[in-house]
Amino acid sequence: MIKMTDSRYALPIMASLAVLLLFVAPVHASSTLPSNGAFTAANAELPEFFNFDENYYTVFGGPDVTATLLGDNEFERGETVTLHLDLMNKGLITGFRSEEDDFYLTQLEQKLQSTEMSYESQRTTAIGIVAILTPLDPAVNVKSGPQEAGTLVSGQKTDSPVSFNVEISNNAEAGSYPMRLDLYYGYQKNVQINGDNETDLGITNMEVGLWYDMGTQNTTFDIYVKDEARFEVTNVTGELYPDSESLLYVTFENVGDLPAKDATVRISAADPFSTTDDQAFLGTLDAGENTTAVFKLKVDDLAVPKAYALNSEIKYEDTDGHDMISDTVKIKTEVLPASANDSGSGMTGIIIGAVILIVIAGGAYFVYRSRGSGNSKDE
Repeated sequence: MIKMTDSRYALPIMASLAVLLLFVAPVHASSTLPSNGAFTAANAELPEFFNFDENYYTVFGGPDVTATLLGDNEFERGETVTLHLDLMNKGLITGFRSEEDDFYLTQLEQKLQSTEMSYESQRTTAIGIVAILTPLDPAVNVKSGPQEAGTLVSGQKTDSPVSFNVEISNNAEAGSYPMRLDLYYGYQKNVQINGDNETDLGITNMEVGLWYDMGTQNTTFDIYVKDEARFEVTNVTGELYPDSESLLYVTFENVGDLPAKDATVRISAADPFSTTDDQAFLGTLDAGENTTAVFKLKVDDLAVPKAYALNSEIKYEDTDGHDMISDTVKIKTEVLPASANDSGSGMTGIIIGAVILIVIAGGAYFVYRSRGSGNSKDE
């Protein structure tokens, strides 16, 4: 736990009332449903000068700050969302112990004892609350830093929620993701009090010493990534050459958790590609199923032979009957050098020429044999 030792001072109040304060820095907060982190005191030692005179009571208990997540806790992968958390202080005084024998107390001491108890009741106030939200899975990233929530007396909640921006990875699997909320705050740990005399106007030269410490609480809660259909390209075939039109065969697989009904894929044919056939019907794809779409692509004559990526999106109907559009799915392909296409055509010409020569040679041989056979008969 953190101990604060940065400032202590006395403040005169009314006639000769002095208040000694130890200020603690505000700390982490996290959203809870419900709070499972019990109040914990830092238990810093009382300073030597904190000894005005009498400590009539030792009081137990303190703040109990809980957090409630507002709104939905189920999101889609790839989203950046804002989590809103209401904080409420349900702190209680759980007990106290008298440090003096009431039977032997003077009237002045009894008045001081009663006054001390009125100050001790402030022990349940959480001062300068700071909340920090931490993800417990790398697929979730909290973009917001510590959030201040002010001071809450027992029974009070924040006027406005504390908010954290949370980014969910595109690669997050469907399921639950735990978040940890840490709360740090100051609270009144102890009170000492004394005075010179009791009069009709009150206690003269009364001094009150207030010792503040730091309390911490933490809890965890879950957010959820929705089940849905998701798509990946698992295979691409087809040869593309500059200044030619070819067929591209693209296999799409549903790698998500739910089926996609009546799916249609559309490609975005950016330079150096163009097409008049940019859509293909995929049908219904259950989780784990795939199908192949065929696109006719024209490649510009000035296209540079290299690897390219085409963007595609898939429109489908989900299990609730809602029209959905997938994230962009990349189709990786390549434009081959025109010489490769030319060499292929040249080889085809050579083969065709060879076949023609064989046919001609075969025909000549047949004619030759026919004539030879005719001459033999004449003889």
